[in-house]
Amino acid sequence: MTKLTDRPRLLLVDGHSLAYRAFFALPVENFSTTTGQPTNAVYGFTSMLINTLRDEAPTHMAVAFDVSRQTFRSEVFPEYKSNRSASPSEFKGQVDLIVEVLDAMSIPSIKVAGFEADDILATLATQAVEQGMDVLLLTGDRDAFQLVSEHVTVLYPKKGVSDLARMGPAEVEARYGLTPAQYPDFAALRGDPSDNLPNIPSVGEKTAAKWIREYGSLVELLDQADSVKGKVGEALRAHIDQVKTNRHLTELVRDMELELTVDQLKVVDFDPERVHEVFDSLQFRVLRDRLFEVVGNAGVEAANTGAFDGEVTIVTEVGQLADWLSEQAHDAPLAMAIDGRWGAGTGDVWAVALTPADGEAIWFDPGQLLPIDDEAFGDYLSDPMRPKFMHAAKGASLAFAARGWELAGLAADIELSAYLVIAGQRALGVGDLTERFLHETLPTSADTSGQLALTAEDDDSSRLMLAAQARAIYALAIKLDQQIIERGGSALLANIELPLVTLLATMERHGIALDVEYLTDVEAQYAKEVDKAQATAHEIVGRPFNLGSPKQLQEILFVERELPKTKKIKTGFTTDADALGWLASNTEDLLPPVLLRWRDVSKLRQTVAGLLPLADGQGRIHTTFQQTIAATGRLSSTDPNLQNIPIRTEEGRRIRAGFVVGQGYDCLLTADYSQIEMRIMAHLSGDEKLIETFRSGEDLHNTMAAEVFGVQPSDVEAEQRRRIKAMSYGLAYGLSAFGLSQQLGTSAGDAKALMDRYFERFGAVAEYLEATVDQARKTGYTETLMGRRRYLPDLTSDNRQRREMAERMALNAPIQGSAADIVKLAMLDVERALREADMNTRLLLQVHDELVLEVGQGEVVAATALVRLHMESAGDLTVPLAVSVGVGQNWQEAAH
Repeated sequence: MTKLTDRPRLLLVDGHSLAYRAFFALPVENFSTTTGQPTNAVYGFTSMLINTLRDEAPTHMAVAFDVSRQTFRSEVFPEYKSNRSASPSEFKGQVDLIVEVLDAMSIPSIKVAGFEADDILATLATQAVEQGMDVLLLTGDRDAFQLVSEHVTVLYPKKGVSDLARMGPAEVEARYGLTPAQYPDFAALRGDPSDNLPNIPSVGEKTAAKWIREYGSLVELLDQADSVKGKVGEALRAHIDQVKTNRHLTELVRDMELELTVDQLKVVDFDPERVHEVFDSLQFRVLRDRLFEVVGNAGVEAANTGAFDGEVTIVTEVGQLADWLSEQAHDAPLAMAIDGRWGAGTGDVWAVALTPADGEAIWFDPGQLLPIDDEAFGDYLSDPMRPKFMHAAKGASLAFAARGWELAGLAADIELSAYLVIAGQRALGVGDLTERFLHETLPTSADTSGQLALTAEDDDSSRLMLAAQARAIYALAIKLDQQIIERGGSALLANIELPLVTLLATMERHGIALDVEYLTDVEAQYAKEVDKAQATAHEIVGRPFNLGSPKQLQEILFVERELPKTKKIKTGFTTDADALGWLASNTEDLLPPVLLRWRDVSKLRQTVAGLLPLADGQGRIHTTFQQTIAATGRLSSTDPNLQNIPIRTEEGRRIRAGFVVGQGYDCLLTADYSQIEMRIMAHLSGDEKLIETFRSGEDLHNTMAAEVFGVQPSDVEAEQRRRIKAMSYGLAYGLSAFGLSQQLGTSAGDAKALMDRYFERFGAVAEYLEATVDQARKTGYTETLMGRRRYLPDLTSDNRQRREMAERMALNAPIQGSAADIVKLAMLDVERALREADMNTRLLLQVHDELVLEVGQGEVVAATALVRLHMESAGDLTVPLAVSVGVGQNWQEAAH
């Protein structure tokens, strides 16, 4: 940490200046939320801010922003900053997000109409020095150098937002040969292209600095302008009026009337819950962790106050755990914290801590349990009448299963509970949730010593921490249950999300069989196709080059081959898949199609190569299902992501053929909901034409196209059907006219006209969509058929971009979320029915709206009927749920 003196330190930040620098320092394509909101400027600004807090430890702080380009300077000189182009579209909205970050961090943000941020900084700096403070000005505007003094230092970004130069009086003089007080005189002579302030022809920085050094000030120079010889003297005399104007404009205002005083800028504790909310919405987990590390988790309310301290019994004697469990009330919940690892359908548990609501916790190493305690704990775990509070219970269930234990009686999983309360946010660890909802921090190995009492002679802090974690889980289970009740989500949690935990764990343990030999051959074939495409590309260009290098592709496509320029990005012009597809469609050049081919087969090869090493000793692969990722409630799949296995192309479907039925089973069965989003749309909107189409069993998109285009169903053309299909699903996903035009490859006007014709025929759909957004704007949330809520505060945002994004989510969430809920309920119903029928058929995968099962011997007919029955009855809609079923020896063969 660098200190100017021991005086109080005020850090002042030029918000817009640093936001712009961050925007251009970080590639926008690498920083965005899952909703599509660019965040590169916010990320860079916040990162720089955290670093500065760490390095400078200010006692006071504020960030100043410009309001607009209309200031007193533009009134004096209308051309002032008029040369600046409009902000990039990706930058718009990011300043508002920065203000939200500052608000979460309890850092004042200040702006005043008619003035610039620099004037605010100058005024506050002047006041602070008068009150005996040191001042740090973090800005990329060199006009701030005029404020530098013994007690004012400018932190000036040299490169991007990570490397700051400390500009004190000596540094300003070393750089310009002038004192800070002389800097605005120098700037007036030099002019400023970024502010559109003209310079004096033939007079550069060296001449301007020399004049100020020689004459002492601009006033003296202009008084003696006749003594300046040569052409530069003539130029000076010809531009005296402009120089005087420049000088007036470069002088910063130091006596503004501000609503906040320096005393009110004192650094205060922030609200950890608000920080979690904002940083999670921006998906800044790493930055949030850095912030908490730098400021010590800030806030008296978020300190380790010992709330989770208490006695901990270490199991060291035979029967000790069995006795402890028997002493606990049978129907009273126990909270359980686990230390272990899990994944790939298995796991291991190294330590367990259990605690009742009030009382002594117990800690044990499962590997050290003797039979009586092992059996007692196994009986406790598998007893559905003994309620358990846990965190991330699915992973723990995998670890327990590896030891032969079964988990039942899960009454609360605080990760799932928090997911329902703050859907779409990612920081769901026990420590994160403790800080957010209980305003406490869990003890660490550094601060447990002496705080908790062990009944055994052992001071291992990891045991103390696990016991504290169990107590926090108990408190969080109670706290979050109250919030879920308030949000109407109790039935959703109890009937769908909690029961799904054990089912998903079972599916992960089962895995799905791979034909390793077949897929090894497929990978080799893809490798040949990759080499072939690369050789063709080299032949077209006439030399070898790296097909994966954007820089080389830009040079070849846009310079050597002079193809039309694509979207401008920081490094030149984009060569992404959309750009190459556009070039392939709009030029006759042979290279873009070959590059697309190379990328396609390379991706397919990588997919197969990623699968093969993951097969276990039995040739089965085990994905991990994620319940708490998608805000809409959809499940996701990782390690590997089986939802990404290609299905749209023949080559991609070859990979699906590598997923096969396992030994001892007859076949794979796949069951897929047909057009479930559109059926939910029909139900929610009550549109009679749409409902009748589904009830009649007609081809949905063909019938709708006939309505929209005013032709007989038999006369609908393939392109017309394609357009209506894109329209229908686009509406379910909140697609705008512009988005539809991008999908259809047409103008936004044509897309809008198509939407208008669509709504003329299906008016209830339009009314439903409008009413959904209006209702969500009033309540602050959308809701699925089964009560899953998604809160969308941006529906009332003043920022148009963010408001429109929230509106699309409001349209999307009830339909996608209802579909997700129905699929989950169907999974539970199918699994329960299979168990009650004592069948060997078992669920293996859930992929989007599709279930994949492994069918027991001789059970094909019964399994098909059972799956169809329970999937079709999972949702109570005004239109029938249609399910397509197929069977085969592999996933592709079982397609339908």
